[in-house]
Amino acid sequence: MTSGGRVTNPPQVANLPHERFCYAMGEMNYATYESPIGPLLIAGDAQAVTQISFPQNGKAVRPRAEWTESSKGPVGEAIRQLKEYFAGKRQDFDLPLAPEGTAFQRSVWRALQEIPYAETISYGELAKRVGNPKASRAVGSANGKNPLPIVIPCHRVIAAGGKLGGFGGGLPTKVALLELEKKAHAGVEGARLRT
Repeated sequence: MTSGGRVTNPPQVANLPHERFCYAMGEMNYATYESPIGPLLIAGDAQAVTQISFPQNGKAVRPRAEWTESSKGPVGEAIRQLKEYFAGKRQDFDLPLAPEGTAFQRSVWRALQEIPYAETISYGELAKRVGNPKASRAVGSANGKNPLPIVIPCHRVIAAGGKLGGFGGGLPTKVALLELEKKAHAGVEGARLRT
């Protein structure tokens, strides 16, 4: 939920008491979504989305041979919400997520979900938010291994001094995502001022 563009209640992505991510265990499905930044491979099972992959060399990442092409369940819902996001009509995602990673990586990914739409923070600030202010390099590494970009908004983390830093989808993609959010947020704020 948002309040003035800020996340007031980040989406609960699991039903485990101390863990906001759930664990995928079923048959894996995938679909490709032709987004404004290129074809995204989206994968998951009947319970949760596990992966969103940016294109490589302008083409969708190839799915694993054992996966089934299907946009039912969480994969289809992810596509619907991503379409809304790219249309500037969605600021928060409400999806069951099951990213695979270490406990530290998952703590970083949870903290990423707390970054408000159209805002950025530094790697150092993110390290503080996960309770380890001296771990900005480790936080950067975990950020780079985020298997659910956009939905878990790793693009909102920038280097000290306002430089963009790296990005798994490439810097042009990071710029495009940040500009999309800035433009959509400015439109929402402008509409509020007129009413």
